[in-house]
Amino acid sequence: MDQFISLILVSGKAGLNMALYILMPMMVIMLAIMKLLDAKGILSWVCDKLAPMSRLFGIPGLGVFAALKITFVSFAAPIATLSLMDKNGTNERHLAATLAMVLAMSQANAAFPLAAVGLNIGVLIGTSFIGGLAASSVTYYLFTKNWSTSEITNEDDAPTASYEGKKSILQILSDGGQEGMRLALGMVPMLIIAIFFVNVLKALHVIDYLAPILAPALSLIHLPEASVLPLITKFIAGGTAYVGITIDLVKQGAISVTELNRMAGFATNPLDVAGIAIFAAAGKRINKVMRVAIYGGLIGMFVRGVLHLIIF
Repeated sequence: MDQFISLILVSGKAGLNMALYILMPMMVIMLAIMKLLDAKGILSWVCDKLAPMSRLFGIPGLGVFAALKITFVSFAAPIATLSLMDKNGTNERHLAATLAMVLAMSQANAAFPLAAVGLNIGVLIGTSFIGGLAASSVTYYLFTKNWSTSEITNEDDAPTASYEGKKSILQILSDGGQEGMRLALGMVPMLIIAIFFVNVLKALHVIDYLAPILAPALSLIHLPEASVLPLITKFIAGGTAYVGITIDLVKQGAISVTELNRMAGFATNPLDVAGIAIFAAAGKRINKVMRVAIYGGLIGMFVRGVLHLIIF
């Protein structure tokens, strides 16, 4: 019982430290910037300009906004956009392609904190968009090629600025910062639970049993045995928990910066048990297209992973 209580306390401390000192500053700054760009109409302009090109990959106008949100805010940020697409009548073929793209792309709440320990953000964002477009394309042109696209209503509507012109820049930045704080604090329960779950696996020596089994496969892509823990953590507990484990391993020297960047192509995305569960709750039709979106997302993740292995 004492060991169980100790695991809870250690997990709680680790989760709070990660949320308060890494996730919250990142979320506050990035969301404040995004809110300001939204208020000034810059995001709407970008979506309008990119929509004709994005449609070639099966992505409607709002899908561009979802891509920007996951890249620069957090994995949870595109949920509101996907929910809007679900409600406003976006056909399921475009919806599936957009969801596949989001599942394959890099999530800001994992990418930017890891930049503090050596993750190459420029390369990551570049491969993220390539992988996302690969995921949406294969979903749109292969997995859903027989689906109807006739029930299109307002999916091309670009996001509009939600602020009145009378709001000052400081007020807009403050509103964005407060929303970033809410996002970071909202992640705390899942983060603590995820870290606790991983700590339980470590205490039961499950990781010790899996490490030698997976080590030969990881060595083929030049990853150390130490990467088993963060990778298992990511695909079970999500990107936020993965960040906490990975930062500790990099600081301890168990994983090098090069190895961190090699892993990033496969691990910095919301395509995991926690992420799928969260996105599936965004709408009935989103839940309906989830299966094919996962297939597309896996292909996009594979493309990203191979690119990182080649580059690093």
